[in-house]
Amino acid sequence: MSTTTYRAAVVRSPEGPESIEVIDRPITGPGPGQIRVRVAAAAVNPVDLGVASGFFHGLGLVHQPEYTGLGWDFAGTVAAAGPGVNLAVGTRVAGMIDGFDRDYGTYAEQVTVTAADVAVVPDELDLITASTVPLNGLAAAQLLDLLGDAPAGGNRLLVTGAAGAVGGYVAALAPDRGWRVTGLARPEDEKFVRGLGAEFTTHAGGGWDAVADGAAMQDQALALVRDGGVFVGVRPNAVPAPERGIATTAVVSHPDGARLSDLLALAANGLLPTRVAAVLPLDQVADAHRAVAAGGIRGRQVLTP
Repeated sequence: MSTTTYRAAVVRSPEGPESIEVIDRPITGPGPGQIRVRVAAAAVNPVDLGVASGFFHGLGLVHQPEYTGLGWDFAGTVAAAGPGVNLAVGTRVAGMIDGFDRDYGTYAEQVTVTAADVAVVPDELDLITASTVPLNGLAAAQLLDLLGDAPAGGNRLLVTGAAGAVGGYVAALAPDRGWRVTGLARPEDEKFVRGLGAEFTTHAGGGWDAVADGAAMQDQALALVRDGGVFVGVRPNAVPAPERGIATTAVVSHPDGARLSDLLALAANGLLPTRVAAVLPLDQVADAHRAVAAGGIRGRQVLTP
């Protein structure tokens, strides 16, 4: 790596995996309260596929004039710290960056972020595994904040997509909020879902006190909620309209270093599921996107710059 530039994956005219480029960007020093992280691993998320395909450009969420950076999750080591930061160079950290309208991302050799947004990675957790936790772990935890603690009068929670990244984390974390969880997933995922401590089903009827819609089933999932229940989705741009007295909302995940620290500790202790399907170099980013798009893979595609 050059001492003045770093490599990063971007899209100029977003048309899918083939439109992703790896370019050189200038290294800049971190400002007050910031750190520059030497990225060791960056996990691929479905949202990245949406950016690369132009989906979010079409929604008017991206206005970058030259190119748009890819990637939300990262883990790595502190390369430089700005004024007011007490993280030493070499400290292992993980975090996420959010928002769509940006010219940088975590598919890169370096990333500059607010120090308060990252968490120190426990010694028991390798950086590749740690990179898979931030976005989906925080999405699950923040989804549960919207859901709230289970009411005494009805604590039956259905989690759709319970074998997926967000759904699996919701299923693992929800019992601590008093919910009795049933995971909806494919038959081949039964062992994994039950391993989270949840009940399991491949077909769910109606009458649930709450539904956490990790699979983005939308109106189909809303129909499963009892009158007066709660629906929390994962598509903030398409929250189903309330009906039958059901409260409907969707999570918008955002950085939270303190919360992420707790999630990484759970992962290090084996209490939060972490699954890595493949580790690919940054130059094979298009292959990683194609693998995620093909579906059917349990575990994350992770890029190593």
